[in-house]
Amino acid sequence: MTTLHVDADSPFGRDNLPYGVYSVGDAAPRVCTRLGEAVIDLTLLLGDEVFARPSLNAFMAQGHERWVEVRGRIAELLDGDVPDEAVHRLDEVTLHLPVEVADYVDFYASEHHAANLGRLFRPDNPAPLLPNWKHLPVGYHGRASSIIVSGTDIVRPSGQRKGPRDLAPVFGPSRRLDIEAELGFVVGTGTQMGESVPVEDADRHIFGVVVFNDWSARDIQAWEYVPLGPNLGKSFASTISPWVVPLLALQSARVDTPEQEPEPLPYLAMTRPWGLDVDLSVQWNGQEVTRPPYREMYWSPAQMLAHLTGNGAPTSTGDLFASGTISGPEKETRGAFIELTWGGAEPVIVNGEERTFLEDGDEVVISASAPGPNGARLGFGAASGRILPTRHGAV
Repeated sequence: MTTLHVDADSPFGRDNLPYGVYSVGDAAPRVCTRLGEAVIDLTLLLGDEVFARPSLNAFMAQGHERWVEVRGRIAELLDGDVPDEAVHRLDEVTLHLPVEVADYVDFYASEHHAANLGRLFRPDNPAPLLPNWKHLPVGYHGRASSIIVSGTDIVRPSGQRKGPRDLAPVFGPSRRLDIEAELGFVVGTGTQMGESVPVEDADRHIFGVVVFNDWSARDIQAWEYVPLGPNLGKSFASTISPWVVPLLALQSARVDTPEQEPEPLPYLAMTRPWGLDVDLSVQWNGQEVTRPPYREMYWSPAQMLAHLTGNGAPTSTGDLFASGTISGPEKETRGAFIELTWGGAEPVIVNGEERTFLEDGDEVVISASAPGPNGARLGFGAASGRILPTRHGAV
């Protein structure tokens, strides 16, 4: 038997206990939790075969009461001796995509980000936000199969581009490859077609939170997105962290959203719309270049889920909805390079070089942490990816 010890300042202490999926060698992936630098097999710890699976979906589908029960039981058992065979060092395991992503929607919930892009794309318009932005959480329906786990390489996408001075579009590799630092919310229990999720019930449907990077080819996106929105400029890859931090662990991180004016329509109205006090860090080739604060987000996770289902659209266990780029009011808190470099006009210095958009070989690592009980910090892990050249055969 093993007695687990964890440093008091560890971001993966007993107040966190995130969920993931791991494997060792050729063994089949199984569900785990993390304590400090130890990965704990939940099938062996809890004696429950629902965790002997390659994703969290079967467990999440058991519902909110079960999530509460299991979290309490894990904490209780980790205070005692744990079977040796249930414990692995973090550096000895392979971490996998933690959920089978059933469907995916990406929102646009940061007023600072939306206003910055409005100023960049519509400089002659005195109103940087479009008329609908403060009435509903704007979003687009993405491609679930392109969501990948941290550490997966990103092949530079190709698509149609047409610059302002080009007479006609061309097809080729993106020249303005970007990131979007976001949080993703994992739906644990879904709804039937024709049903909707009231804002006050969102906690019972949102299982947990991941770090999310919505890689974006800005030149492809700019040519294709009118009138129907993003498609090939975003559908090639989105990266999530391997650890799902339970919403149950983030009670101490809840904060009020910024003031919502005008008052949202009744299906979005909340007495106190809540956000999360999560600090993100974006590293570009090992250098931190920005620190986006999630607490600045205008629309709350509950409002995003209520809007997603407001027309009766069904949801499923494993659905994922993301926040959209997280940006604050200062330059050093902007969550996308198109904002940070103001469309490429204001390069940033990365390891002594002027940089605007991503080049082949670049690596981006987005990490996050949030306040926990009694002054603790809770870690989310990281969403990382390295850019590879366009594959042979692409123009």
